[in-house]
Amino acid sequence: QVQLVESGGGLVQPGGSLRLSCAASGGTIFSISTMGWYRQAPGKERELVATIASVGSMNYADSVKDRFTISRENGKNMVYLQMNSLKPEDTAVYYCKLRVVGRDFWGQGTQVTVSS
Repeated sequence: QVQLVESGGGLVQPGGSLRLSCAASGGTIFSISTMGWYRQAPGKERELVATIASVGSMNYADSVKDRFTISRENGKNMVYLQMNSLKPEDTAVYYCKLRVVGRDFWGQGTQVTVSS
């Protein structure tokens, strides 16, 4: 069974930075998986933040372009989200998703709060 564990969330002031990490385990063929970060703010639907394909191509939501960077380390089964210039509207629970052979797996999420 695939397991995804996120870490790195916390409280940060506006303009600050955080780096989220997601570790995959459970016999996944990580190197051919598409990985993604999603977020869900209170009272809102879960939304795409960024994805990175197995070949490394990346996609970002317009709201985070030029501020967030997604990356992956296939040898370590890890995916990261570097978040800079954080805004209060970035406050949400951030989830890691792995997609492989048409199946999606989700982590439990990590809280990010941007507040002064």
